[in-house]
Amino acid sequence: MKSKYILAIDQSTSGTKALLFDDAGSIIERSDLTHRQIINDKGWVEHDPNEIYKNTLGVVKLVVEKSGIDKEDIIGVGISNQRETAMVWNKETGETEYNAIVWQCARGEAICNQIADTGKSDVVKGRTGLHLSPYFSAAKISWILQNVEGIKQKAEEGKLCAGTMDSWLVYKLTEGKSFKTDYSNASRTQMFNITDLKWDLEVCELFGIHLNMLAEVCDSNANYGETNLGGYLDKKIPIHAVLGDSHGALFGQGCLNTGMIKATYGTGSSIMMNIGDKPVFSKSGVVTSLAWGMNGKVSYVLEGNINYTGAVLKWVVDDLKLISSPAESEKYALEANQEDKTYLVPAFTGLGAPYWDSKATAQISGITRTTGRAEIVKAAVECIAYQITDIVKAMSEDSGIEIKELRVDGGPTKNKYLMQFQSDILGISVQVPSVEELSGVGAAYAAGIALGFYNEEHIFSQVKRTKFSAEMDAEKRDKCYSGWKNAVSLVLTKK
Repeated sequence: MKSKYILAIDQSTSGTKALLFDDAGSIIERSDLTHRQIINDKGWVEHDPNEIYKNTLGVVKLVVEKSGIDKEDIIGVGISNQRETAMVWNKETGETEYNAIVWQCARGEAICNQIADTGKSDVVKGRTGLHLSPYFSAAKISWILQNVEGIKQKAEEGKLCAGTMDSWLVYKLTEGKSFKTDYSNASRTQMFNITDLKWDLEVCELFGIHLNMLAEVCDSNANYGETNLGGYLDKKIPIHAVLGDSHGALFGQGCLNTGMIKATYGTGSSIMMNIGDKPVFSKSGVVTSLAWGMNGKVSYVLEGNINYTGAVLKWVVDDLKLISSPAESEKYALEANQEDKTYLVPAFTGLGAPYWDSKATAQISGITRTTGRAEIVKAAVECIAYQITDIVKAMSEDSGIEIKELRVDGGPTKNKYLMQFQSDILGISVQVPSVEELSGVGAAYAAGIALGFYNEEHIFSQVKRTKFSAEMDAEKRDKCYSGWKNAVSLVLTKK
């Protein structure tokens, strides 16, 4: 019998990947293309959506050529994508009205401040689960509508589409026939009512965004339309899954049940906890979103985002020049005096969840005469684990759920010292999967399951994991964590 394959397109902030999965759910090949980061002197960050679409078609061709498979044996596509990044395009021509404004770009801050001045911040958070912020898509789309010449009239005439990267790719891949998004991406726009499960008219009006500009919201494993991948295939195949990248990683980690939690370690980190079929609105500094919709049923998550995790090690390499690569941090952390009490709080651009103090500044504290290079490196590694612990504890408190294990992914998980310390400071097991590219895995598995190509129970049970178990005694754990909380208190401006 001829082999069949699932294609995953993982469209991220820095580039686009194509991943091919076989009938066992294994990645048999991957290809990558980067795209330009368009940054001006104001620090505004943009991407060219047309370049990203062109690269999407390009990586698909590359991965097929590298793998040597027959392209006609691809039976379906799943998409995972950078979240919050948003753009506006013309419904009739498919041409973009402006570049995509990237999630990192805060140019919508004045728009959010205007809404805050009306006293509506709590309305926005209560409906969408998200703190009013230019980080999310609504302020970005609003900025485009307020600043691009001639665009207001087109909006009034109902000629525009506004959406996130997934809806743009679906629109282009289906030649304009499908304008859809999924629950995970919709929940990160700051326009979607996560209780009523629809675009919120009042919130959209606060941002000056017409409902007719927004995509149809579908289950994450729905059929998003058919594509021949820009004419590359002789026959069309279904796009049968769409997930925001962090949600894709949660699904790829097999965190399908209430109380399961994952942390993605990257430049920053996303910690996400499945809280089941009812929303929990945080009082501890994390946000509430939708995990996904599957087969007519939605699941919710608590999520916390950290600005500096892997980026701390890059700072130690590039700016402090204490080590030559992030990989060396494990060696130095192991060689350091384990009783050293140095703490690094990496508030280089303030502190995010669960503190939300944008004016906090970074600080190294607890240095003694015996503190040296190894001890500073150790503190840099440990601050990653401490920050994630803050969020895990907040999620446990908000949900009332005792967390028993943390599933992790991302480059820094190769650091065994970090993984062991993470387990020790949380007092629970930490599990690292054998597979990488979890966002793409999640999209591929969701598509494959929807198509009947994969059996859900089997596909997740075959993932192997390396387990780190807590070895630190409770007294030392409490002492270490109390020291961290004290170090954080030194940098907070909100007492």
